[in-house]
Amino acid sequence: MTEKDSTEGERFHIPVGPQHPALKEPEHFLFEVDGERVIDVKPRIGYIHRGIEKLGESRNYTQNIYLAERICGICSHSHTTAYCIAVETLLGLEIPDRGNWIRTYVFELERIHSHLLWVGVAAHEIGFDTLFYYTWRDREHVMDMLEQISGNRVNYAINTIGGVRRDMTPEIKERAYKGLDAMEERLKYYTDVVLKEKTIAARVAGVGKITKEQAIELCAVGPNARCCGVPIDVRKDDPHAAYPEIPFKVITYDGGDTLGQVIVRVLEVFESIKMCRYMLDNMPSGEIRTKAKRKVPPGETVIRVEAPRGEDIHYLKSNGTDKPERWKVRAPTLGNIPSVCERLKGGYVADIPIVLAGIDPCFSCTDRVVLVDKNSKRRINTTLTELRLNPSQVI
Repeated sequence: MTEKDSTEGERFHIPVGPQHPALKEPEHFLFEVDGERVIDVKPRIGYIHRGIEKLGESRNYTQNIYLAERICGICSHSHTTAYCIAVETLLGLEIPDRGNWIRTYVFELERIHSHLLWVGVAAHEIGFDTLFYYTWRDREHVMDMLEQISGNRVNYAINTIGGVRRDMTPEIKERAYKGLDAMEERLKYYTDVVLKEKTIAARVAGVGKITKEQAIELCAVGPNARCCGVPIDVRKDDPHAAYPEIPFKVITYDGGDTLGQVIVRVLEVFESIKMCRYMLDNMPSGEIRTKAKRKVPPGETVIRVEAPRGEDIHYLKSNGTDKPERWKVRAPTLGNIPSVCERLKGGYVADIPIVLAGIDPCFSCTDRVVLVDKNSKRRINTTLTELRLNPSQVI
């Protein structure tokens, strides 16, 4: 598509998505380009909205744990942790220390898994498939460790309202130490490659760059913000689970570009390995869960956790029954869309895949539907029957 402007000449509009080789999930971005340069970009979300929040209102609190887990495959433990803490807060439950520590241990293993997966995907996007194969081979270590403690490699199903479902045995502990040692040894090699391999720096240094002020203004979260020098991390800012008792440092980098996103994630894996070792060394004894009531007293709460991609927010409202009245989720990718659009401006068309990949997007866990009247451009509420009878009035 093209449009002519008397002052700026001819510019092209390039649609990317919802189905496109540069996207792993359906989403749409409309790029305005001048030659090879991106001038502007407009996102259009909602292609893979699954109605999970509404579905949760018809299921009881325990059933919703497994629904929350399927919001995102890679951040599944993050979502169940936020959801369970929300329910536990409304119930006034005190979680046993050991259960909290096991919950946090799985949280950090998930972060390692997510970051290693992302480094591989980023390497693939810039044509460095050898690094992609290596990282995906070695992330098997962390997936084996997750399977040992939970019984599952991806959706771990270890969280429950009141604590966790499985305990850590001495055998699991011993194998975990070996797995962490193996991962750390391989990670040293990847760090050396990322920091010293000239082809990586030449491809991603300066690409998709924004300033610290822009990251703050556009509400960037997670590694997407920390690579700009913004020390934002819910684990420190609003500690949850066992994080108040576990020493760690927030990894930041001042580059603000895609190279900074790679460096932050690689260094965060080192930090997560240290945290996992600390938790294995200092794991408290005792019970792993507390029995919870089926019905939750009326009330509402907002819980934040630091998912691998950034701040994950769960709002929960109860009405005294065994089912929530309202459940709303703000996944990290939704918070990062404004900043990634800014990162794309001024860059080349060829940089679009790696800049989009830089925030580690998960559109499935982000998407929601907003109906807007075509004439007034105002948000509207409608029923499914009305939408079927008169679909042309909304966009």
